[in-house]
Amino acid sequence: MVQGLTEFLPVSSTAHLLVSERLLGYDDPGSVFTEMIQLGSMFAILWLYREKIIAVVRGLPSDRAARHFALMLFVAFVPAIVAGLLLSGWVERVLHKSIPVMATAFIVGGVVMLLVERFRPTPTVTRVDDTSIPHAAGIGLAQVLALVPGVSRSGATIVGGLLMRLERPAAAEFSFFLAMPTLAAAFAHSAIELRHQMTPDRFADIAIGFVTAFVASVIVVRPFLSFVRRSGFRLFAWYRIVAGALLLAGVAAGYL
Repeated sequence: MVQGLTEFLPVSSTAHLLVSERLLGYDDPGSVFTEMIQLGSMFAILWLYREKIIAVVRGLPSDRAARHFALMLFVAFVPAIVAGLLLSGWVERVLHKSIPVMATAFIVGGVVMLLVERFRPTPTVTRVDDTSIPHAAGIGLAQVLALVPGVSRSGATIVGGLLMRLERPAAAEFSFFLAMPTLAAAFAHSAIELRHQMTPDRFADIAIGFVTAFVASVIVVRPFLSFVRRSGFRLFAWYRIVAGALLLAGVAAGYL
């Protein structure tokens, strides 16, 4: 449920999962469960936007708009896959379990989000389909920052979208669509790296987590878009700042 509710909000699902594991006393060697259940959120986007995705796939041979849509997602996806191949091992060893790193990323990300909301350039892109290739590349570079736990993949791509002059809903939807190749690649990488740690009991855990993450993601995406259209991202920015401060306080007090 934590995965599904936080994957598409700009609050870092990975950090929420890692902190939740500690609070619940759940042992997840190698982060197998944490990384595998993200695929449930990806399938939620496939389901919610199935008509759009089917139209794009069918239109690839002849429809220029469909080819543009596929190309912009590919261009935005490339920086993350390159950075992941180069840095994922270091991130896993050094940053992935560090609560102070997550807390600091929470706070810095919240401050950045408030500043971007206040001083962002005038939006010129109202539909995700109209995102240019250079703007897609800019959003893809922003997504690389999400390798740091606590930054938030959706937060980084949404902020990148706002800086690339996308309207708030368009930036959020671009983040949703970009999640599909990104989460699929993360799942494939995890499946290869962690295949020797898989047992029947772990498969059962992951299946339950996958289904629950799918349902929770389906529930949260539409209300999130509606909220963003009305109120923007300030509430999430302040949540990040408060949550980061509480995490640092928990570390200082010895609870985390």
